[in-house]
Amino acid sequence: METDQTVNKKMKRVLLLLNAALLAVGNCGGPLIMRLYFLHGGNRVWLSSWLETAGWPINFVPLLLTYLRRRAAHGPAARLILMKPPVFLAAAVIGLLTGFVDYMYAYGVARLPISTFALIIASQLGFSALFAYLLVRQKFTSYSINAVFLLTVGAAVLAMHTSGDRPKGESNKEYYLGFFITLGAAVLYRFVLPLVELTYKKAKQAITYTLVLEIQLVMCFFATVVCTIGMAINNDFKAIPREAKEFGLGETKYYVVLVCSAIVWQCFFLGAIGVIFSASSLLSAIIIAVLLPVTEVLAVIFYKEKFKAEKGVSLVLSLWGFVSYFYGELKHNKKKSKTQTTETEMPQIITTP
Repeated sequence: METDQTVNKKMKRVLLLLNAALLAVGNCGGPLIMRLYFLHGGNRVWLSSWLETAGWPINFVPLLLTYLRRRAAHGPAARLILMKPPVFLAAAVIGLLTGFVDYMYAYGVARLPISTFALIIASQLGFSALFAYLLVRQKFTSYSINAVFLLTVGAAVLAMHTSGDRPKGESNKEYYLGFFITLGAAVLYRFVLPLVELTYKKAKQAITYTLVLEIQLVMCFFATVVCTIGMAINNDFKAIPREAKEFGLGETKYYVVLVCSAIVWQCFFLGAIGVIFSASSLLSAIIIAVLLPVTEVLAVIFYKEKFKAEKGVSLVLSLWGFVSYFYGELKHNKKKSKTQTTETEMPQIITTP
């Protein structure tokens, strides 16, 4: 099968699983590494936001492999770049929006306790559902509605003990600014995901996984441009060597943390748009939501945070919502497959004049 042919159903399932795994690694690992940076003396928000998309050159590796396969099949006539100008423009605009989301997300991690941060980010699933309906007419079933409700409530439960988690020495102004900026990130990024799906639907060309990789590269490049400008204005480039020497884990590990952060966050963005390609923006949002309590559990393991009853309840509700969504999808696909089979097996009536 050619790399750039329309992906069949079996391949889409494989891609869905692969991208869901990448999304899981990025969604859980990204905040943990970013938190590690801030816990040990890092305080550059623009640098942290820059790292969220700075790994975009990684996409050149799979793109080169797919091009070599196309060239082997079609010779010199194989196109180097599949993306057409309208898709490039849409990806660039989405990338610019993503750059600002990166900053707001990093600011929230730097200023808020993780339980409060998770509560605010929990609202993103509701925004995703709303924008998915408005932009791409996402169809809802009782199962998907149930999943949205359970996942939102599950993540919200995480913040039931926020009054005891407020960082010491932080002013009310910094705390509330972090609160509203994180809320803005939740709204804006949940607008971005349906925009990606809308780009797929409106593109006047075949949407292949190679094209998805190209869109990912362009999005992350322009997001990185936004954050690079922010770093330059904030003099972050000059501060990096000094911050590395003062880093709690040592200078070498400082740079290791930065590199790993860039790689893990790239997994997040690649997985997110890959899930949208293989399924929908709503499923991408649901996977992100169900992983919030998983991130909490990992924080307990690696950072020795207290695992209170609220986190256990949140984990159960989130897993329940996740199962609900997939059960509904399985029922829907089974019913659809049965209907198609029945239509195929119906005898054709031939009339003669």
